[in-house]
Amino acid sequence: MAKPCNLITDVPGVRVGHATDMKIGSGVTAIVFDEPAIAAVDQRGGGPGTREVSLLELAATVQHVDAITISGGSAFGLESAAGVMAYLAEQGRGYAVRSARVPIVPGAILFDLLNGGDKKWGRYPPYRELGHAAASAAAQDFALGSVGAGTGALTENLKGGIGSASALSPTGHIVGAIAAANAAGRVTVGDGPHFWSAPFEVGNEFGGLGFPARLSQEALAPHLKGASPLQNTTLAVIATDAELTRAQAARLGSIASAGLARAVWPVYTPLDGDIVFTAATGHRPVADPRRDLAALGATAAACLARAIARGAYEAMALPYPGSLPAWRDRFGK
Repeated sequence: MAKPCNLITDVPGVRVGHATDMKIGSGVTAIVFDEPAIAAVDQRGGGPGTREVSLLELAATVQHVDAITISGGSAFGLESAAGVMAYLAEQGRGYAVRSARVPIVPGAILFDLLNGGDKKWGRYPPYRELGHAAASAAAQDFALGSVGAGTGALTENLKGGIGSASALSPTGHIVGAIAAANAAGRVTVGDGPHFWSAPFEVGNEFGGLGFPARLSQEALAPHLKGASPLQNTTLAVIATDAELTRAQAARLGSIASAGLARAVWPVYTPLDGDIVFTAATGHRPVADPRRDLAALGATAAACLARAIARGAYEAMALPYPGSLPAWRDRFGK
């Protein structure tokens, strides 16, 4: 095994690419699998924006996906998956239907249309081309913070962004997470520098400040941004090298969603479109389907909590008047 990078790409066969457009204050992130992966989805927020997620239902015929796309742009950003599909088609990838191949690319979007960027892009939005560029750039190493789908992401009080983390499960499987935090709530405790994810932090990956000794009533108050259910969401992808069925992948996503609840407060509101995709590459068998899946889920939940905090910790404020500050602006040395 290669030296871990604390990224979702520590899972062999998973690559990630970003495309960022600072003029519009938005972007796309593509999670590309070297081989088709078993996938599932766990949707808990009340205001989702998705594409092809019906293919991930347990009764669906197609069991594998070639990539997953997360994007800014609200509903306009759903076109990003078409760009990822185009890239994969150029590589000869896709579900075989006789002589035809159709790349399977589920996706989800977050709202970043009111963050100060220039959204007057003309007749057609740029997300299809951004999707192609993101897939073309997919690699093992990738940036965190205000890039890709995290470019225009905002939480209630701070700039959001793309974060990622990985860990080795007690079962010996590799688990990784990537997330774009654009939550209606906060990823920090109250108005201070501490992250809700602090108990799961590894090293000083998001500042090493630990958790507050006491929680004030102000910290526990449900601070919320946005009056519309279309303005907020946290998009996440969990990947593992475990060999899972579609049903097991769905259960893994359900357990992993607890990481969102550990990282964002409040969470799963009617104002959010929170969604967790799960992908299993199948490179390492699972010995005990129940016990191992429980351990995998706990590891995935911790990774997701860490990824969300890392996204905000690494983010930079948008270069527009009136933009929300980044964590580093307010609390960095």
